[in-house]
Amino acid sequence: MLAGSILLGFHGCDEAVARGVASGTNELNKSQNAYDWLGHGTYFWEGNPERALRWATEESHQRSKIKKPAVLGAVIAPGRCLDLIEAEAGDLIKTAYAWYHELCLASGKPETRNTGRDFRARYLDCAVFETLHRLREKEGASPFDTVRGFFVEGSELYPGAGIRDRDHIQICVRNPAQILGFFLLRRSKPHQ
Repeated sequence: MLAGSILLGFHGCDEAVARGVASGTNELNKSQNAYDWLGHGTYFWEGNPERALRWATEESHQRSKIKKPAVLGAVIAPGRCLDLIEAEAGDLIKTAYAWYHELCLASGKPETRNTGRDFRARYLDCAVFETLHRLREKEGASPFDTVRGFFVEGSELYPGAGIRDRDHIQICVRNPAQILGFFLLRRSKPHQ
């Protein structure tokens, strides 16, 4: 990712959360689930408010936290970004996995596994990313502010397609200082 780049990220949430964060009276909570796709942090759909709203709408049926689905926009300076689209990121991830694998062997605990359709519950990936961050800390390397990755998800757009209806770029902000500001989206006007 180019130094000095700015990204627009979109976070699906309840309308009260979006308004509270945009007004500065509340803050977004960092996600620390064991299945977080890119490790722990605050998650955004890059450049895709519709996908964020779809997620919030789907989640409202599964969780009581989202009563009125909404989208919160964010201006993000990626800073020191682990961009999984760049070739050298793969080497870091492979090294982190090897370290995680050795830790599991040494402790006698089994490795976690990604589960669900499209591996929607990314227990192994989360463990590897968190291992990478701990490894960097242990080595005295600068921490990553953000992690960015492209994900293939959903149903094929046509038979044999390599493109799916939920493909997206996700940004995990580990350092909240990289979020320069929040904003609310204009309400869509009905088509006339």
